[in-house]
Formats: sequence, C-alpha cells, structure tokens
Amino acid sequence: MLNKVWSLAVIIAALATASILLLQPHLDQITLLPDQGAAWYFWKLPDPNFASQATAWGGYLTHQLFIWGVIVWAQKNRDKLQDRTKLHAINWIALCGTAAFGALHYLQTALWYDGLAQNVSVFSSQASVILLLVVVLMIEAPRRGLFFGSGGKKFIGIRPFLIRYHGYYFSWAVVYTFWFHPMETTWGHLFGFFYTFLLMIQAGFIFTRVHTNRWWTLTLEVLVLFHGVVVALIAGQEFWPMFLFGFLAMFVVTQMHGLGLSRLIRWVIAGLFLIALIAIYSERGWSQIHEILRIPVIDYLLVFILAGLVLIIKKLAKKSDA
Repeated sequence: MLNKVWSLAVIIAALATASILLLQPHLDQITLLPDQGAAWYFWKLPDPNFASQATAWGGYLTHQLFIWGVIVWAQKNRDKLQDRTKLHAINWIALCGTAAFGALHYLQTALWYDGLAQNVSVFSSQASVILLLVVVLMIEAPRRGLFFGSGGKKFIGIRPFLIRYHGYYFSWAVVYTFWFHPMETTWGHLFGFFYTFLLMIQAGFIFTRVHTNRWWTLTLEVLVLFHGVVVALIAGQEFWPMFLFGFLAMFVVTQMHGLGLSRLIRWVIAGLFLIALIAIYSERGWSQIHEILRIPVIDYLLVFILAGLVLIIKKLAKKSDA
C-alpha cells in the first residue's frame, strides 16, 4: 500500500507538471519586461497589483503554516506513528494538502500570474535550495561519510538536532521556492516544478519508510544536477559543465558511498566521471577546469560552517538549561 501510494503520488506530480502546459494561452497574454541581467527575475508582472501580490503571498503563507502544522503535530504525536510501513492519517492530510496547494498555485498563475519574485531577490530562492542540500549532506554524513566514505563521525553529535528540526527549514525552502515562481512553461520551470512536487511528496511521507529510503532520497539530491544543467542550456549559458561536473563530483566524492555499492562499481563510476570530464574539457579548454570546483567547494565549506553554528547553538541551549 505504501509503495503504491508513493508511486501514484509521483505519477500525479508528473501529470500536474504536464498540465502547466495548458496555461500557455493565458501566459501568452502577459507582456514581460526585457531581461536586465543576472539579478533580474524575468517572469514577473511589469505592473503588479494588489490582487496579484495578495494571492501570491496569501497562498505562500497559508501553505507554509499548513506544512509546519503537519510537522508540529507529527513530532508531538510520534508515539502514534511507530509503524513506518503504513500511511497514517497525517500523511494523507499532508499529501492531500500538497495537491490542494498545487491546484491553488495553478489557479493563481492562471488568474493573477505573479509570484513572490516580485518582492524578493532572485538569489533567495536559489540559496534556500542550496542550503537544503547542504543540510542533507550533514544529516547523511554519519551513514555515508563526507569524503569517499569517511569523515562522517564528526557529525554524529549534531545529527539528532538536525533530524528533529530539519523539516521546518526544508519545508520553508521548498514552499518558498514553489511560490517564488509563477507556473511558466519553459523547460527550466517545468523541471523545477516537478522537482519541487517531489520534495513536497517527500515531506508528505514523514515517519514512513519512504521518507528514509536511501535510493529515493539520493534521487532527490541528484535531480538538482539535471535541473541546473537544463536551466543553463536553455538560457544559452556556456558554463553548464560547471553544474554537470560540480554535482557529479559531489556524487563521486560523497553521495554514492551510502548505497552499499561494491568498490569495483564505485571505481567504474569514478572512471566514467573522469572520462566524461576529459572528453568535455579537451574541447572546452583546460583553462576552464577550475569551474567544476565551485559547487563542491561552496557546499563543503557551508557544511562545516553550519555544523559549527549548530554546535554553538547546542552549547548555548545547554547553558540556558543549566
């Protein structure tokens, strides 16, 4: 039953994403301002009004409070959710709520179009998801290590804290990003909304085996690679290899070591990574090879910075309780 609902939820997410294409006649009636550079978000109304802003922010705030309410209830009643092999009432509420807010955003785009991007920086949405992926690295470190299967023991002490509170940040990052964008029909938007739907489905399966399935959670981590490459290619950006090899490097260095793969298979994957890298940069130019380090360096640096902050918070909390 659990896996069937999980599979059905993914299929519905794909169909919901495809249905965004039906909005094209409405979207064609909107004239957008010319692109003004990297800090400019192109897909927003040139003349926002009260209705477009109230519906975007109202939908976001209601959605956010809903999912936080789900998390609070689940944590307070975790003793009732011990059986991880079945769906509980709170899971159905979360999944149905996800569908309802997905439909609400669809309607809001059709009638008023605007998203949160009208009022906040374009970089805020990107940063929220980056930090989400960094926290995942920290949570998973004790199980799969941080560098080639090792270095994870340092995170054992902060893992319980992250497990208890990560849901509040993750749900904010996902819901905020969901309402940041109008439901546009570019390939970048479509892939992004499908990815966001999957992350919301993950939240809906809280306290079930789906939520901790290592292949499912790895898929959610790795999909950011495809999203980054697709968006870069559509935008005509020449540095798409930065996303491809940056995220692939993280897979080779960290993520693949938590799957129980044999050493031989891991060496094969690493070898294929090197072959692809050589093939691309032989054409692209070795002077650009440094770009593949940007994403891993930033992410791993953030891992240690956030880990330090969590330790400080824990120490301060102990002092206040003393």
